[in-house]
Amino acid sequence: MGGLALYQSATLAATPATKPATSSKTPAKVVVQKAPLKKSALPAKAPAKTTTKPATKAAPGKAPTKAASTPRKATAVAAGVTAGAVANPEHQAESSKADLKELQGRIDSLRKEVATAEESRADVADQLKDAEKGISNLSRDLRQLSGQRGNLQNTLQQLASQARELEGTLAGQRTQLEQLLIRQYMEGGEGSDSLRLLLNGDNPNQMARDLYYLSAVAKARTALLQQIGSTLKQKKALAEDTRNRETELAEVEAKQKEQHQQLLAQKNQRQATLAKISQQIESRRKEIGALQQDEKRLTRLIDGLSRIIAQQKARPPKPETKPRAPAERPAGSGGQTPGIDNDKTPDAGLARFSGDFARLKGSLRLPVRGTVSNRFGTARQEGSTWKGLFIRAAAGGDVHAVAAGRVVFADWMRGFGNLLILDHGDGYLTIYGNNESLYKHVGETVKPGEVVAVIGNSGGNPESGLYFELRHQGQPLDPLKWASLK
Repeated sequence: MGGLALYQSATLAATPATKPATSSKTPAKVVVQKAPLKKSALPAKAPAKTTTKPATKAAPGKAPTKAASTPRKATAVAAGVTAGAVANPEHQAESSKADLKELQGRIDSLRKEVATAEESRADVADQLKDAEKGISNLSRDLRQLSGQRGNLQNTLQQLASQARELEGTLAGQRTQLEQLLIRQYMEGGEGSDSLRLLLNGDNPNQMARDLYYLSAVAKARTALLQQIGSTLKQKKALAEDTRNRETELAEVEAKQKEQHQQLLAQKNQRQATLAKISQQIESRRKEIGALQQDEKRLTRLIDGLSRIIAQQKARPPKPETKPRAPAERPAGSGGQTPGIDNDKTPDAGLARFSGDFARLKGSLRLPVRGTVSNRFGTARQEGSTWKGLFIRAAAGGDVHAVAAGRVVFADWMRGFGNLLILDHGDGYLTIYGNNESLYKHVGETVKPGEVVAVIGNSGGNPESGLYFELRHQGQPLDPLKWASLK
């Protein structure tokens, strides 16, 4: 309405312009003072008669020739009024055109700033993509290292069990040796067994058998001791090698955790930068919108003034009628058209589908535990509708596959972060977005309930949680109609 007010003030400039045009002449001054009185006294008379009668009354004692010359003066006054009215819109038009040119220059400059900011935001988004993909890879590597460490710990437990068995065997052998030594001592004292048998002079056959027995026992004892010693050496070497590998894995794991923290910090910093740039872009867009409205108002004003100038050059103006006509057109053209609300939701009432997955309707478990903050079909801030669910959950939790399937997509996507898509056959797909890390690769198969990802807020999402979709033949379905929350 600011432009409309300026436009109306420009159209009404003809009436007040009579005063400065005739301020130096006495008859004109009398005309301005007396005209209202005559209009009120003689409303039915024509404007021309109203103009001449005050001039006649202003000089009653003068000759008639003086009074007869008054219409010519009135005509000059009208010409001065017309000239003043024309000069004023011309000046306003030139000034408005200059203002419009300056305003258009500011808008062009702001558009360039917005374009530069958009490019900067795209660069930050690409950097955010690299950081989040790096976090996903590191998390997967850490999980693999954790699995290797678990296997190593199981190996250590098996070695410890074998060591205990060897120690039990060794204890039994030691008991046998003690009993053998005691028997030898009781039978022959501390001397050599072989020498004692020779000196006893017993039966030669019995003596030969005893010597053979003693030799066999000694060989068996020696072999057993050698075997036990070798096993203990192997056990010691394997245990030391296992400890070295465990130490090495711990160092690598600590280093990767440090890198993980660095990447998380870098991700937070880039998200803050992205939010700042987005705020700047939004501010610039609002400013551009306001300036564009100013531009429209100025354009309407210039058009109106141009029409006034053209009309006044063609014929004398009529302030009471013609100048107001163009003022009404901008007011009418500025009316608002009723908006159309785009709140139509996707069709979720589909019929039954064939296949194993279709039989799971009503019994599916949601992939994570948490609070469903955004439901299927509800309106989003940008005007569209939710095609799935967003489940708020703490970062770092497990994301489970809702059914058996095959991984058909596992990568970073703008707006969804680390995204995983599973194919369940018969055209059914489940989509898991905003993950911190993806555990599966394209082509791998998964079992129902298997952990496939880690909860996060990748893709620039302000909240941690999981974005989950269910689709059939490309059409989104309401996951809550398929899920069992009990």
